[in-house]
Amino acid sequence: MKEVLLYALQGEKMCFIHVLLNALDLSAAGHGVKIIFEGMSVKLVSVLEEEKNPLYLKAKEKGLIAGVCLACSKTLGVYEKNLESGLPMLDDMQGHAGIKKYVEEGYMVVSF
Repeated sequence: MKEVLLYALQGEKMCFIHVLLNALDLSAAGHGVKIIFEGMSVKLVSVLEEEKNPLYLKAKEKGLIAGVCLACSKTLGVYEKNLESGLPMLDDMQGHAGIKKYVEEGYMVVSF
């Protein structure tokens, strides 16, 4: 089985829904999956929380979401809301959520 990091940068909800669909599908097939909210996608955390999006909640419950970029959350004015989600705030790459750790652990990185 493979390990896959889905690195979401786009702020469009429809694009992120496909991140969730792929994460859940890969996980169900036995692959290791992690999702990172980076760039404009950090604005989607509160949207998905507020609407109680079932795909998002399932991915969150399964522990598939590694976390949310700290720097982008602050820059885009959603830091407090993102903290409320309970997701980890990631800042390992000069304040942003990096992929180095995952590459070093053998993950295949897919960027959306």
